[in-house]
Amino acid sequence: MDRTPTHTYRDVEAVQVPSGHLVLLPQGTWLVVQQALGGQFTAMTEMGGLVRIDGKDADALGDAFVEEARRFEQQRSAAAEGPFEEQKVWDALGTVYDPEIPASIVELGLVYAVAAEPVEGGHKVRVVMTLTAPACGIGPVLVDDVRRKVVGVPGVKDAEVDLVFDPPWDPSRMSEAAKLQLGFM
Repeated sequence: MDRTPTHTYRDVEAVQVPSGHLVLLPQGTWLVVQQALGGQFTAMTEMGGLVRIDGKDADALGDAFVEEARRFEQQRSAAAEGPFEEQKVWDALGTVYDPEIPASIVELGLVYAVAAEPVEGGHKVRVVMTLTAPACGIGPVLVDDVRRKVVGVPGVKDAEVDLVFDPPWDPSRMSEAAKLQLGFM
């Protein structure tokens, strides 16, 4: 990721990280995008705080970010074709990223279980997940991301996300790839 400073080209709503509060970044706000993962952008603002900007608002960051969001959406659309398969739910969950950590919630070991049951017209999917810390303000944002991504899987009519803290998360739950990437190995 090119970490060249940029600015917002229009007013844009963002989510403060880690509080989860919505903020309005006025046009002209200087920032540096730290990561572009899962169709979302995490940026450091000129005041030093982190914010997450949704891919649908990539135009507020400039053409290169619009292209990045478009690429992600094309990949997601291609992966979401065909009949319902539980693996597609896991694949969709693999595109949900903690805005502070460059690893998906699956790689971080935050997803404890996925279960699908047939319902009229498709499937209802239940996801049991946790957070790296119970007081994480971004938790409701991640839960909403999970629900939205799961409902986008073909054949899913409804998604339920249960946020649990027992058992508590710890770094041993991370995949080997995430441990390596994040310096735990």
